[in-house]
Amino acid sequence: MALDPQTAEEIPLEAAAEVTRRRRQGLFFLGLAAGLVGFALAVQIGANANFVAEEMRLSGHQQGVLEAFRESCGIVALSVLALLAGFAEPLVAAAMLVLVAVGLGSYTFVPDYFWLVLASLVWSQGLHVWMPLPNSMAMALAEPGRTGYRVGQVRAAAAAGSGVGLLVALVLSHLGVTVRPLFMVAGGAALVSAAACLGIPRQIRTPGPRLVLRRKYRLYYLLSFLEGWRKQIFIAFAGFLLVKEYQTPLTTMLLLSVVFHAIGWAGSPLVGRLIDRIGERRILVFYFACLTAFFVGYAYVRNRYCLYALYVVDSAFFVFAIALTTYVSRIAPPAEHTPTLSMGVAFNHVAAVAMPLIGAVLWRYAGYRYVFLIGAAAAAASILAALCLPRHVARTDALPAVPSE
Repeated sequence: MALDPQTAEEIPLEAAAEVTRRRRQGLFFLGLAAGLVGFALAVQIGANANFVAEEMRLSGHQQGVLEAFRESCGIVALSVLALLAGFAEPLVAAAMLVLVAVGLGSYTFVPDYFWLVLASLVWSQGLHVWMPLPNSMAMALAEPGRTGYRVGQVRAAAAAGSGVGLLVALVLSHLGVTVRPLFMVAGGAALVSAAACLGIPRQIRTPGPRLVLRRKYRLYYLLSFLEGWRKQIFIAFAGFLLVKEYQTPLTTMLLLSVVFHAIGWAGSPLVGRLIDRIGERRILVFYFACLTAFFVGYAYVRNRYCLYALYVVDSAFFVFAIALTTYVSRIAPPAEHTPTLSMGVAFNHVAAVAMPLIGAVLWRYAGYRYVFLIGAAAAAASILAALCLPRHVARTDALPAVPSE
């Protein structure tokens, strides 16, 4: 006899083999969907700075306001997930990725700032509902004791898809394709990823309420808030700085993105294993300490090639944020994984909405240096919060492993 990891009930070995087969199938399609979403987002991120700075001719202030509107969807996503409580997570994911496809594809045709904001709201809303679902589904499909590794694998699939997407965008740009049609390619990839979600077992669902706000998870909420503060400064202004202040061409931005996504693809499973071995506390302290230094670098480094290197390393370090996800698997029972991750996304996006607005004002009236210094302050505060994590926390989902076939 063996234990079903989803129900913790004894089942025959033949049924255990079927559970293993379903798990592997689910992980394959989840990885495929994550890879295609990575493809779509990499094209969007790689082309976005040049698109908004050169094609749409936005100022730093307009860019900050656009990002604030876009990130507000992360707060709305919490209510959407609450309304969809009880639905199969793969079906919710598929529906949201259709919105991503429509919104990204619409960038090809937007004529002005108003329509750019509207298209951004469509794809961003779909993306932000999707965001906690890959981690939740990966944890549901993971074998006991391998949560970090499986989450790392899904992140690696996303990074691999991102690398392929950027290579495709790079080739197309060399062939003379302008920036707008690249967004149609991104939308097509998102649509295929929605179809891939239909191959994930539909038994994965959160039976309880999606809205879970518990005092015992307060440290996770704080870290999510600070990560949103720091992350959004990078997303809204780091690439924009390279294009606006240093006139970095589209091909260079795409090439830089290829490099850091390749690092992410190679590093995600390794970081996941390392988290399983030494715990989240050490990983997060190291991560936030490095980020503090990176943001000080953005503020004071003037050599464009040093900034290129900084941009690549900073982007690649996103892989260490896996530790925030695996920390949830240590402190919350399986039924509360998705609600807790969703609440973390909400706290993350409270900061993500505010910081682009603050950054936009600082960029306009004080200069971009102060934008990145407040990012450094957030990263430094995160070090103190990470030091409050216990050195070792036993997982709440520790169950005997299902025998392999």
